[in-house]
Amino acid sequence: MRMRRLTLLAITVSVLVLGSIAQAADNQVGTWKLNVAKSKYSPGPPPKEGTLTVEAIPNGLKITIDGTDAEGKPVHMEFAPKYDGKDVPATGMPGADTISMKKIDDYTVEAVSKKEGKPLTTTRTVVSKDGKTRTTTQKGTNAKGEKVNNKIVYDRQ
Repeated sequence: MRMRRLTLLAITVSVLVLGSIAQAADNQVGTWKLNVAKSKYSPGPPPKEGTLTVEAIPNGLKITIDGTDAEGKPVHMEFAPKYDGKDVPATGMPGADTISMKKIDDYTVEAVSKKEGKPLTTTRTVVSKDGKTRTTTQKGTNAKGEKVNNKIVYDRQ
C-alpha cells in the first residue's frame, strides 16, 4: 500500500513538473519590445513605443501590452485567451471587447478581436525560429470602420 502511494505521488509530481516545462517552452512567452522602425501601420500613425509581456497559462497565454500611442497617451491592454478559439474579455483594446485565439503550430498563433460578437481584426503572430523576433500581421477593420493592414514587429528582450 505504501509503495502504491509513493508511485502515485511520483506520477503526480512528474505530471505537474512536465506540465510546467511544457508551458514554459511556449515560443510566444517572454517580454517583447515594439520595433517601430520595422513595423508598418495602415492606417497610421504608429504608436511611439510599446512593450508586450506574454505569460503562459494553462492551454493559452496571458498578454499585457503597455506603451504610448501616437499622441503620447499611455496604452494598457490585457487579455488571457486559451488556445480553444473561445472569446474571452479584453480590456484596453480600441473598439474591441473580446478576443479568441488558436495555436496554429509551435511558432504561430492566430487571434480574432470582436466587438459585441462582431469580428473586427484577425491577428496572426509568428515567432522566428531563433526566437528573437515576433512578427504580427493584423487585418480587418478598426473601431472607426477603416481597413486595417498592419505588420507589427517585436524584438525579444
